[in-house]
Amino acid sequence: MAKKDDEAEAPQRYRAPALDKGLDILELLASEPLPMTLTAIVNRLERSHGELFRMVQVLEYRGYIEQDRASDGYRLTDQLFSLGMQQPRIQNLVEIALPIMRQLTIEVEQSCHLAVHTRGQMAVIARMESSEQLGFSVRVGYRRALHESASGAVLYAFQPPDIQERWEKLLDPPLPKAALEAFRVHTRAIAKRQVELTPSRFVAGITDISAPVMRGGAAAAALTVPYIKKVLPSTTPDETATAVRAAANRISTQLTEGDNRI
Repeated sequence: MAKKDDEAEAPQRYRAPALDKGLDILELLASEPLPMTLTAIVNRLERSHGELFRMVQVLEYRGYIEQDRASDGYRLTDQLFSLGMQQPRIQNLVEIALPIMRQLTIEVEQSCHLAVHTRGQMAVIARMESSEQLGFSVRVGYRRALHESASGAVLYAFQPPDIQERWEKLLDPPLPKAALEAFRVHTRAIAKRQVELTPSRFVAGITDISAPVMRGGAAAAALTVPYIKKVLPSTTPDETATAVRAAANRISTQLTEGDNRI
């Protein structure tokens, strides 16, 4: 992420250089899987050590980043995630979803999780463990690019075209033209059948089964079961897909009823 040329930037009504620097640091660390030293941050942002030293110190003091003792590098904390979770719309979504998710795990004897869109990725905001001793769960805060996960594909599939176009521009790195078109075709098929059922791209033996939680005509979240193939399964993948769709629809209905009461 290089320093932007002021003349090349889109016109802004107001300038806040200090805030820009702080946000650049947060966005850089959010994109990196490993902690970054101050020198690495300075080099990547093409700014001086003096410009960013105080910014890093303030962000650490305020709890937005922390230093890794092993490498002396900096990484994001969950502070930004926690702030987002305090938004009434997200709080309401999670509060409504959790009891229904619990019932779903009992019904299908599998774990499930709830994901939303953030900057071209899906992010897990709630999970419910399997009611059985054996299950596969995804931690809260887990993120993947939209095109790399069932949750992401479902979130994208149930958006109006202008939102889909906006989300495509957030993919990092951008998808090649052929891959992007293949993703579009795939998500149109998801929209028709109202559920995604596909082998996991990252864990062998897992089938991701996902359905949209709708709000205002678009997917506000994706409800997903990482289905484990057991020797003596209680439900088949198709039966689980039906249960996931029904649970997502119940969450959608309660969300709409809650919005109408506001």
